[in-house]
Amino acid sequence: MTYLNAEGCNMNDSFAPAAGVNENFYSDTRGLVSDPVPFTKAVIDGLAHGGGLYVPAHVPTLSIDEICSLAEMPYSKRAATVYRAFGVDLPTERIEALMESAYGDQFDDERICPITSLDENTHVLELWHGPTSAFKDMALQCLPRFFSASAEALRERGELDHDFLILVATSGDTGKAALEGFKNAEHVRIGVLFPDGGVSDIQRKQMVTTTGDNVQVWGVRGNFDDCQTGVKNVFGDEAYAAQLLSEHNVTLSSANSINWGRLMPQIVYYISSYAELVAKGKVEAGKPIDVCVPTGNFGNILAAWYAKRMGTPIEMLFCASNENRVLTDFINTGTYDISERDFALTPSPSMDILVSSNLERQLFELSGRNAEAVRGWMSDLREKKCFRVDADTFAAVRAEFAADSVDNETCLSTIKEVFDANGYLIDPHTAVAYKVAEQLRGENPVLIASTAHWAKFGDNVYRALHGMAPGEPLPEETAALSGCQLNELIADETGQHNVPANLATLDAAHVRFEEVIDNSTEDIEHAAAAFLGKTN
Repeated sequence: MTYLNAEGCNMNDSFAPAAGVNENFYSDTRGLVSDPVPFTKAVIDGLAHGGGLYVPAHVPTLSIDEICSLAEMPYSKRAATVYRAFGVDLPTERIEALMESAYGDQFDDERICPITSLDENTHVLELWHGPTSAFKDMALQCLPRFFSASAEALRERGELDHDFLILVATSGDTGKAALEGFKNAEHVRIGVLFPDGGVSDIQRKQMVTTTGDNVQVWGVRGNFDDCQTGVKNVFGDEAYAAQLLSEHNVTLSSANSINWGRLMPQIVYYISSYAELVAKGKVEAGKPIDVCVPTGNFGNILAAWYAKRMGTPIEMLFCASNENRVLTDFINTGTYDISERDFALTPSPSMDILVSSNLERQLFELSGRNAEAVRGWMSDLREKKCFRVDADTFAAVRAEFAADSVDNETCLSTIKEVFDANGYLIDPHTAVAYKVAEQLRGENPVLIASTAHWAKFGDNVYRALHGMAPGEPLPEETAALSGCQLNELIADETGQHNVPANLATLDAAHVRFEEVIDNSTEDIEHAAAAFLGKTN
């Protein structure tokens, strides 16, 4: 293997991080962390001091032979191989054991993320076979295990003597996946905030019925950006942090994709998928593919970029947006502007995001790791709700990415189009990616990231299959059905009797959390402190 230093230059193998050794350290996108930290500390911290995001000092590269050889391994070993390449500061045997636990029987397919080929050049990466039926499981079955192992390692080194509160803002899928991953974990409590009325009925039920002694869920008045901004403000409140430590012996950490520990498992599945396509004879080893990702917070497509940086033959990254097309506009113009942009509610609510946190990491990388520039852009976004990148960075963005968006009507019509043509039922987020892939693709085969099972969004899948307009009221008898009953109806109508058990049984689950709070920093802090007080 070869490695890239912070400037992207090749380094000799003698400088490469050995497996289980603290060789790969993490700095931050804003240049405010004076002493880089190892993986274990970056995962525990979540957000870097000063508000930046952790990035690795160097990125390993894999040869095409090394990538293709992954197809010979079970998925857990593929993941462990990538983690070892990154120089994660945990013993090799510990990494392998954690991966075996993360990618085990809780997935309903032993392949973990199988690929369905709709034709010879259109391949759907199914990322929803985990316990909550969304792509977030791919990372959030992994992160909690590495979080606990990292905390244990720091305690053994005498660098840690407190517990943690994981505070998560979710646009729908991250919340349940994080709750499922962290429930009953030792020395950890987790609180999830979702926009009240801004997630699907199935998503809401998944969260509010969560079991576990260390969990809490709040609905929040406002949209996802209000939730995310509130949580970020809580993380930036040093006085509140001191209060939590003194009164509860707790510090805050994150399970959102601002945490590098969320991104690394996603890098794995893009590398793994290329190996799978080669092994299936769908792609010739070394020949490029394009990847299309439905994205709002930019983490999933950023992971694909890191997979490319590591040597995976990915040529173009297609960024698929819904009507909240801030990322498409940025990629096409170089200007990120939310100053006068309305927030749209769409059939793909997990992408209803205007402030894309992980874009900061991508800009850091494509600007030549220019922390000063990133600080300026993030300051402009915070103060002016707008920033424009320089010409060189914009050129770098355009060389790697293409972008387009899909309106609500097209999103729904695409679900029916794909089902009629292939007998394959997709959710609205995957529909956005499918249509954008059609609009942007060239000669390369395209891998489409399918981010959720269709049954998480049964109301809009029903509208799509029956030619209804977005937001159109369901027929009276259909509207009276619960989310689970509606999914049964769709399964009967389509023959798609593959509703996961975790979704099919939600009607019988006990609702534990009904509290709705305002979205101010003060309200979130008060709610979090009250939760800690109850669980002390």
